[in-house]
Amino acid sequence: MPGAEIDVPRAWIQLPVEEWQGTVMVVGAPDTGKSTLARYLCRRLAAASVSTAYLDGDPGQSALGPPATVGAAIGLATSEDEGPRWAERRFIGAVSPRGHMLPLVSGTVRLAESARSAGAQVVVHDTSGLVDPGQGGTALKLAEIALLRPSVVVGLQRGSELEVLLLPLRRSRRTRVVDLPLSGAVARRDTEMRRAHRVAQFRQHFAAAATTTVEWGRLAVLPSPGFRRHRLLAFEDVEGVVLALGIVLSSDGRRRQAEVYTPLASLGSVDVMRLGDLLVDPETFEDQPL
Repeated sequence: MPGAEIDVPRAWIQLPVEEWQGTVMVVGAPDTGKSTLARYLCRRLAAASVSTAYLDGDPGQSALGPPATVGAAIGLATSEDEGPRWAERRFIGAVSPRGHMLPLVSGTVRLAESARSAGAQVVVHDTSGLVDPGQGGTALKLAEIALLRPSVVVGLQRGSELEVLLLPLRRSRRTRVVDLPLSGAVARRDTEMRRAHRVAQFRQHFAAAATTTVEWGRLAVLPSPGFRRHRLLAFEDVEGVVLALGIVLSSDGRRRQAEVYTPLASLGSVDVMRLGDLLVDPETFEDQPL
């Protein structure tokens, strides 16, 4: 989380971050600097000796782990070398919230709960960039607000794209709304840059992967055992936490076996195999919808 220096607007510096508690939601469209701001808030809180969890809620441009997951970590702002002192991931099964809002909301809420149980005093939630009301963005953010009950909602917008969400919140006592200017360092990323980021994240996750034979007749498989070639899946423990991802190479319905490419060394802790709605090429790590 330390990362490179950023262009910090004066309005960011003047924030009373050290007084904030509970959950802080950072909301904005793509390429408005949500992650930059979220990391800045985490550093400020860590400098004030506040135990802080960074909750990455974007399954397409994840900063904490492979695509198709959301994750949370405590301690990222304080150490570059040792890594976080606690981290957890949940499987969404896709790289866009569209069509997957229920797993995204439930996964995000479970991560926030786990982070607090792990000792986080503040959870900084870096939300997905889906804010368009016509695509369900407003409904998604309102659902997250209703369940996470943030003490502060921070809005980053270039024009008025967030007003349909923020205007009623400003008139409510349920949360505090903070409007901030964008950092001068914010740069727009095109589709190819976003795809390249996903490829790099998948490649890193599968760097030490090998082929494993999975007897799926002995495991819970959700939503159903549809082992299509190159389908992405997650191995989850009994709490629903992602142990590792896998890519289906082949399957044998008669033997109820599947060959899966995964970095998971042992299946001993696996409680559920959860199949996603994404195909990932195990050689190029390019993805496409199922």
